Amino acid sequence: MKKLLLIASILYSTLTFAQDTGYFFGGFESNTQWLLNDEGLNFDAPKDQLRSNNYFRLDYNLGKFTAGVQYESYLPSALLGYSPKFDGNNDIGTYYLNFKHETIDITAGYFYQQFGNGLILRSWEDRQLGINNALKGIRVIFTPTDYLDLTGIYGKTRNGFDVSEGITQGIDANLNISEALKIDRIDLDLGVSYVGRYQNNGTNDTIPSTVNAYGGRLNFVAGDFYGGIEAIIKDPDVIANEGQLSSNKLYDGTAMQIDLGYAKKGLGINATFRRLENFSFYADRLAEGNIYNQELIGYTPALTKQQDYMLTNIYVYNAQPRLIIETYDQRAGEVGTQIDLYYKFKKGTLLGGKYGTKIAGNFSYWAGLDAEYHIENRWYKAEFIGKGPRLFRDVSVEVKKKINKKWSGVATFQNVIVDKGIVYGGPLSVEEDIKASIAVLEGTYKIKGSKSVRFVAQHLWAEKDRKNWVAGVFEYNFNSNFALYLADNWNYGDTDIHYYSAGGSYSKGRTRFAMNYGRQRGGLICIGGVCRFVPENTGLTANLTVNF
Repeated sequence: MKKLLLIASILYSTLTFAQDTGYFFGGFESNTQWLLNDEGLNFDAPKDQLRSNNYFRLDYNLGKFTAGVQYESYLPSALLGYSPKFDGNNDIGTYYLNFKHETIDITAGYFYQQFGNGLILRSWEDRQLGINNALKGIRVIFTPTDYLDLTGIYGKTRNGFDVSEGITQGIDANLNISEALKIDRIDLDLGVSYVGRYQNNGTNDTIPSTVNAYGGRLNFVAGDFYGGIEAIIKDPDVIANEGQLSSNKLYDGTAMQIDLGYAKKGLGINATFRRLENFSFYADRLAEGNIYNQELIGYTPALTKQQDYMLTNIYVYNAQPRLIIETYDQRAGEVGTQIDLYYKFKKGTLLGGKYGTKIAGNFSYWAGLDAEYHIENRWYKAEFIGKGPRLFRDVSVEVKKKINKKWSGVATFQNVIVDKGIVYGGPLSVEEDIKASIAVLEGTYKIKGSKSVRFVAQHLWAEKDRKNWVAGVFEYNFNSNFALYLADNWNYGDTDIHYYSAGGSYSKGRTRFAMNYGRQRGGLICIGGVCRFVPENTGLTANLTVNF
């Protein structure tokens, strides 16, 4: 009731102080599962077979003021793989009031913010992953000139329908050096950030109540070249595992990311290097290591190619920034690189043909930090790069080709090596790595108008784990609004299980409805390099989105 009164007060204030005629905008999203027993998967449907995540967002703009509210329900329970904090709950999830005028931008309530690459701070919402770490407090953005902006934040991180115990505060400044000094040949941007977390340490004086992180970055664009470097240090803090402090011993943390690239018509090269050492940053010191990505302050996604197909998404990488000093599992962070190459063979050339040919290559390599651990005294020492254990290596090539006016296709080959602990969330480097190769052939045939047929054939070869897989997708697009599909993902090398599904989608204007029935393969589901684990299940799934 108090929240409803607060929202009403926000809307009333907006209407009172603004003079222009305003307008509403927002949207509704519903994701629903009806889970069914499946003896073939040894899956017993839970008591709450019907599960649904629903989001209704309403915003109102009136001149310089904007106000908004998001109502959420997870009834009778949240979808499988989401934090149990949402189960059986429905309430107002976020609300805000924003004032924006010339050089000043002020938000009170819940807001999202990112500093730099997000390593030191990123609050965002991803409904597919069950992440919403919005900050509840106040944010002020001051832009005194075209080349300088300052941002200050203060608040608590959302945690389910509650907020974190810790308070996050921060300041970020960005200066466009080239604009300030009237330099034309190169574009230089300088940024500095500070983020601190305050949390009561009770009677334990050995634990710091405030943990600070400081970062700086420099980005440039010079002709066809671009790049940047960002470095961050974090104050000594305790480490936690599964909601318990490992000890009162304190460890500092560091992060560094370097990006370099070259882009011109028909050619693009991008390379990224990143090193993370004990760089988990949460709004609650005990939240470290939670599998639901709740109360995150820093953003450390996996920097690998985001794959598009069923079999290329079985063996994916999940970033490893944490420090763990245990007898069964030891890690201090990660170091690695990713390189992307894009090239288009011109029309009329031997390899380009009549319509041209696009080729993309990717190489990713990530290793644990080369470190020495002393369990009894709980200390470690890590090399900057060294020869740490390989966690993930990926090489892939993709070729896109329009054959004629009717046919177009995509061919993909991927070779991946991954630590089994990454895939299944267990200790690292205990068993032999999983090595797999995946081949994918996709074709699209345009029938008439907007009608088309799409098929995807896939095969995975692996000597370990569940060995070989074969998969196929057949999709028929009646028009740009209506499509149906059939898919099967068969592990014929070990379990002999078919992960079949059938469904379709219909779109009309700003409304889209989709439904499918079938089996969900268990494991990591990753979006934008951030992952969550989902168990195997069978059932009917429906999705409805409406924007206005």
